[in-house]
Amino acid sequence: QVQLVESGGGLVQPGGSLRLSCAASGGIFSNMNMGWYRQAPGKQREWVASIPALAITNYADSVKGRFTISRDDAANTMSLQMNSLKPEDTAVYYCRATYGSTYWGKGTLVTVSS
Repeated sequence: QVQLVESGGGLVQPGGSLRLSCAASGGIFSNMNMGWYRQAPGKQREWVASIPALAITNYADSVKGRFTISRDDAANTMSLQMNSLKPEDTAVYYCRATYGSTYWGKGTLVTVSS
């Protein structure tokens, strides 16, 4: 059973930066296809970025050029560096792993506000 734990959320002013992390356990991390999703208040969960095992990264148009997804297979972690944050980036950010089945973390809240 894969377990995912997100961290790094918080309150940041517009234009600021945050770095989210996702720690995975319970499987062979290097074989997992990983991604970040987010859900803003009153909206559906949406895909943010993905970093499959041994494959190139992809980003939603809304975050391209501002967010960077990365993974450290030795440490079983995935990160999301978020720069130039906007109020519309406010959401709960979720880590997702696909490893046979699909697994989700509980999320970490990011609030972008002055």
